[in-house]
Amino acid sequence: MTSGNLLTDNPELYEVRFPDPDRLAGRWTEDCLRRYGAGSVPVQTVLDLGCGTGRDAAYLHTAGRSVVGADLSEAMLAYARDRHPGPRYVRADLRDFSPEVFAIEAFDAVVCLDSSLLYCHTNDDLDGFLASCRRSLLPGGLLVAEMRNGAYFLGRDDLLNTPKLNSFAWQGTSYRSTTTLHIDRTAQLLRRIRTWTADDGSPPVEQRSAWRLLLPLELRHFLAAHGFTVLALHDGPGPRTEPPWQEGDLPGTAADADRLHVVARLTG
Repeated sequence: MTSGNLLTDNPELYEVRFPDPDRLAGRWTEDCLRRYGAGSVPVQTVLDLGCGTGRDAAYLHTAGRSVVGADLSEAMLAYARDRHPGPRYVRADLRDFSPEVFAIEAFDAVVCLDSSLLYCHTNDDLDGFLASCRRSLLPGGLLVAEMRNGAYFLGRDDLLNTPKLNSFAWQGTSYRSTTTLHIDRTAQLLRRIRTWTADDGSPPVEQRSAWRLLLPLELRHFLAAHGFTVLALHDGPGPRTEPPWQEGDLPGTAADADRLHVVARLTG
């Protein structure tokens, strides 16, 4: 068995496994930028952190934004430049970056979807992310993020410890995954072990990854400490999941579902 990340190393396979043909995540983000960007800073320039294959960055570009997509994966960035042109794509670490990396003085909005923010495993990582956002945003700029909700796992184990199976076919090859989630309470991390097998004779691939389990009040504290005012903080299904998010939906006020959505303005 080899170690690695089958989907990150094969971006086209990633999009087959996690399709978003209606660009629901991009539409949700664009709606947030329209709704909350009508204030002190009209949103023209956007930084998409953890942009992955570039689908969301490209959608925001087609909506008229000037977009830079940033990711650590060179494979993802190469795929994004080829398949989702329009934005400028740059390699950067979301835990520590500066606007100089992107050759732009400051952005009107920073976007961070698909739990990318939760790769900040420690408090220092989170401080580094938010300090970098502060340096890269104009006063009054927006931070729009979507992630797993740490509060969902308080008293619940329906997503934990039991292997989940998934399979799909791509270019004549059948892929199967077995995924197990468990909580590392000491580190406050949701850890995942995912094993991939394929019927093309290739060896199994084991992927180990983890996300910080942030609670809503904890997230508010970190944002306030870095000069952000929360405009919306609510739960609900992820923007790529069913039931599909629709433009104009009013955000919820609870914070107990699987996904957490936040919109904050830099006011400090």
